[in-house]
Amino acid sequence: MAKFWENIFINAVFFIACGVLIVLFVLGHFYPLYYTVAKVGAILLALGFVLDTLLLFRKNGISGSRKIGAILSNGDENEVVLNIVNRYEYLLFAKIYEELPYQLNERKKTFDTKLNPATSKKIAYTLTPKQRGEFEFGDIVVMVSTPLQLVTRRYQLPATVTIAVYPSFIHLNRYNLKSLKYFSKDIGEQKTRKIGHSSEFEQIKGYVKGDEVRHINWKASAKRNQLMVNQYTDEKAQQVYCMLDTGRAMQMPFDGLSLLDYAINATLALSHIIVKKNDKAGLLYFNKKVEKILPADKSLSQIPRILNTLYNLKTEYFESNFEKLYAEVKFRITHRSLMLVFTNFEDMNSLHRQLPYLKGIARNNVLLVIFFKNRELEELITTPSQTSADYYYKSVGEKLSYQKRLMVKELQKHGIQSLLTDPKSLTTDTISKYLEIKAKAII
Repeated sequence: MAKFWENIFINAVFFIACGVLIVLFVLGHFYPLYYTVAKVGAILLALGFVLDTLLLFRKNGISGSRKIGAILSNGDENEVVLNIVNRYEYLLFAKIYEELPYQLNERKKTFDTKLNPATSKKIAYTLTPKQRGEFEFGDIVVMVSTPLQLVTRRYQLPATVTIAVYPSFIHLNRYNLKSLKYFSKDIGEQKTRKIGHSSEFEQIKGYVKGDEVRHINWKASAKRNQLMVNQYTDEKAQQVYCMLDTGRAMQMPFDGLSLLDYAINATLALSHIIVKKNDKAGLLYFNKKVEKILPADKSLSQIPRILNTLYNLKTEYFESNFEKLYAEVKFRITHRSLMLVFTNFEDMNSLHRQLPYLKGIARNNVLLVIFFKNRELEELITTPSQTSADYYYKSVGEKLSYQKRLMVKELQKHGIQSLLTDPKSLTTDTISKYLEIKAKAII
């Protein structure tokens, strides 16, 4: 328990009053009236100091707590509520200090407020984490003083807690509604024409006018002495793997989050959609080797497994080995799947080094390579040039931006799906691309 003198602080009002009294005492040497006023003032100040101290320290009258979610969502606004209770019978002026995790890079989080007698006060604020992992919140420090404002008492309210910051999960329902709208048959949305047929057999039934002749089952027709046809349904429970590159190419920051953070948020939202659409969601991440493969599953319990796998994932300082990725995929994922590779290529040379392995993966799977626009380059290109150096930088930026567009065509030339997107639009663009592939029955 803290000692009395560790929790008492003398306010500036007291020192200002002492300064005024000193001036009055000095003047009292020349004018007796000032000396009398100074003595009365000193007595009143001493009595006020004692009274103020007794009012604050006669009991432990402040308590409080912090209400925060069991987990926080990375890159989103998370609400925190402080509840401070004043059990004194008089008004208090309070300054509240929050001991925040160092990862938030906020040295001070303070609130100035009034605490009414025998009531509680709720203070709400938001936090936006820019990292994943474990965040340790400290105690709540409350400095209170009476209306006399001579003395302040310090309360340290125990509130230490460690909270895990997970990939963004706040907007999952919003993305889910988006996907349902895409497939709705009642709201007049324009549909994407299917250009293929699924191969999942449902039943054998009697032929009726309008059935496709090529689906006639001749053996069943001979046994039943009437035309019978095979009926097929849209294939469900297709495997969809999100494959995250955790190498150094994904360390580039945008708005406080790395490219890997954006990819993780998109993976979580997409996996939620995949399971809702009765497909199997799987996960893989790699750098110089394949670190983990989470087998595809369509149960709802797959989402927490993916969340727990992703929440503390970090980038490495190695260049990612796509050859190892190709070998692992070839021997460990034998069922034809949709594979979304979240990576980044800055120039054509980096793409060409990995292209043979991407073509190998695409040989037996539907491969979608997702990489990023450099938003700073795009802003540089659109900014008017003022000097010769500006023109030089702008020309270099246009060349690099053009190479990004060439990469899309290069991948398409080899039958590989691609998505070039801004980090901020990654989640919605990825979900839209998945829904497009599903609607076209490309898998």
